[in-house]
Amino acid sequence: MMLIDRLEQELRQLDERSLRRRRKIVSTACGPHVDMDGRPMLAFASNDYLGLAAHPRIAEALRAGVSRYGAGSGASHLISGHSQAHALLEEKLADFLSPHLPSARALYFCTGYMANIGVLSALGQRDTDLFSETLNHASLIDGARLSRANVRVYPHADTAALAGMLAASEAATKIVVTDSVFSMDGNIAPLAELLALCEQHGAWLMVDDAHGFGVLGEQGRGVLEHAALRSPNLIYIGTLGKAAGVGGAFVAAHATVIEWLVQRARAYIYTTAAPPALAHALLTAVDLIAGDEGRERRARLQALTAQLQDELRLRHWKLLPSPTPIQPVVIGANDATLAAAAALDRQGLWVPAIRPPTVPPDTARLRITLSAAHTARDITQLATALNTIERTQT
Repeated sequence: MMLIDRLEQELRQLDERSLRRRRKIVSTACGPHVDMDGRPMLAFASNDYLGLAAHPRIAEALRAGVSRYGAGSGASHLISGHSQAHALLEEKLADFLSPHLPSARALYFCTGYMANIGVLSALGQRDTDLFSETLNHASLIDGARLSRANVRVYPHADTAALAGMLAASEAATKIVVTDSVFSMDGNIAPLAELLALCEQHGAWLMVDDAHGFGVLGEQGRGVLEHAALRSPNLIYIGTLGKAAGVGGAFVAAHATVIEWLVQRARAYIYTTAAPPALAHALLTAVDLIAGDEGRERRARLQALTAQLQDELRLRHWKLLPSPTPIQPVVIGANDATLAAAAALDRQGLWVPAIRPPTVPPDTARLRITLSAAHTARDITQLATALNTIERTQT
């Protein structure tokens, strides 16, 4: 069999299992109302939780950043690509999170994926035991694989099982790594208990707060604030392309940890730095998250989430319990989930169908994500459509 023929056969097998993914083209700014594949749609598909992706102040800051710094950085951070904008952003992020991270510094990465693999591959050694949550994001799984550490997976949110594994470990270095908000379920890891275990056993706790930074906490400091965490054992990852509305990610931790990453994180060292204009725009985004407008948007988001939970009247499908703007509706079968997404699409509603391997077999789901930019009317339109479609299809 020729190489191309083999790939085509495997693609057909994906089609037979309703697993082939297809991209959609958006021709407008990110927001609740978009043009997708040439059609107007009401979107519940992005991670723009605070509705900042098209915020005029951030857009203006991005324009100002391009005027000042140009379009690109020109080199890696350790050659000539580390601009004043990058440095100011790192200082602002470290100061913002300092109530929870003693002697904090921050390090800006091009993407959250790169941040996660960079930290784990830099800290993991052959004498390291790395304890990974079973529902961790793919970037954390890949980072664990690259780390050279002894990887041990613990059951979802099972602190008792993790306690036994940590107690049995004789490794010189121990790292516990977990998502904060699980991106396909919307629930939150038991972080206070996890941190207590890490402090008891002399382990690092690495938390990927991609879906919590900016969303959780009175001032948007994510799960650090939400769970009242404070410890030098914490290594905190925040994403800046979701609630912050721009792009990139950062690691915040004790200054010594950050200095080690500058020396050893290959995903940071061996790549061209992100455009300085993005970092310049993010200075404004962090100010918005921390200020009065950020608090107002978080309150609106909580109200919209409560409204959706109240208005959904599902009899067979299951809305997973989630206090976050990620509101998954589990349907089960791949084909039934695709059919539900298609029915929503015909009504001008865009809700992604999530299937294996992203989620376990037989748990395919509609992943609803809410934004502070949605309105109460938008939520009612979605809930009414879902209630009707479920009764029609089951």
